[in-house]
Amino acid sequence: MGKLKTEKILLGHGSGGRLTHSLIKGLLLKRLNNPILKELSDSAFINYKDRLAFTTDSFVVSPLEFSGGNIGKLAVCGTINDLVMLGALPEYLSLALIIEEGLDYNILEWIIDSIAITAKRSGVYFVTGDIKVVEKGACDKIFINTSGIGRIIKNRKLSIRNIEPGDKIIVTGNIAQHGLAVLTKRKELDLGLNIKSDCAALNNLIIPILKKTDSIKFMRDPTRGGVATTLNEIAESLRLGIIIEESNIPVSIKVKTACELLGIDPLYIANEGRAILAVRPDGVRKILSLLRKHPQGRNAQVIGTVVRQPRAEVIINTILGTQRIIDMLTSDPLPRIC
Repeated sequence: MGKLKTEKILLGHGSGGRLTHSLIKGLLLKRLNNPILKELSDSAFINYKDRLAFTTDSFVVSPLEFSGGNIGKLAVCGTINDLVMLGALPEYLSLALIIEEGLDYNILEWIIDSIAITAKRSGVYFVTGDIKVVEKGACDKIFINTSGIGRIIKNRKLSIRNIEPGDKIIVTGNIAQHGLAVLTKRKELDLGLNIKSDCAALNNLIIPILKKTDSIKFMRDPTRGGVATTLNEIAESLRLGIIIEESNIPVSIKVKTACELLGIDPLYIANEGRAILAVRPDGVRKILSLLRKHPQGRNAQVIGTVVRQPRAEVIINTILGTQRIIDMLTSDPLPRIC
């Protein structure tokens, strides 16, 4: 992934796909590289001795509200989940608002109310922040940035480099709900399916499990680009393969129906309340049992295995008995879903 293929920035550069990776590795990493940044995690170990993790994220979702969530809830949950994926208990967050001139005060009020409610339920505190107002047309209603600090669970240093052939891949619940919820609201599609976003904070699901077992080697939340992109990131980074079973992928009937109607593969649709876990084989049964005891993890499934060959590829065994390559898309077909 070398030089960018275009002289202009496209929506696809923010999608989490190959264009995003090209931008990060071809520009940002070259100029800002350091031992912490080069890990390219959603969160960073800033001080392992003191067990501190740090993350930041920006939210530009359109529309501001969708079935199952809104930009405020999403901003809190997204930052919490990035910390949790590093094995950290989220503690403190910052909140920065970029508001378009002319935004109705009551819209801002319900967004802040949603942020406050989600933070309280998740046990985190907003301790600093910033507000900027820009001219009408300079942004789309409101953009939000949140940063977070958390404390890593003792003796739980998760890293993609821990993954080995034979490790199992677990997804914690039904996939593709968030992206479809945003898409149907944005395009005003009445499919009659009432698909709700899975948007949720994962600390109450994952942190207790990390305290009970050391079998989890790595975690990532499959947001932009969905499960397919996340698995490709793992495979390409390690130069290992991943074989997944289509029959094991948890997808609701409503989501399958919507994807068939819209011609979209659920593996590429964003999630905001799911996690992908790479787990030692001898720990799978215990972790599945613990996940399924929690409402957010009741549909958790083992969907695949890490293998030596083929290198740097994700292969799916289909329900028809065939195999096909699951590649990383150049850009997400649905931008601005977070």
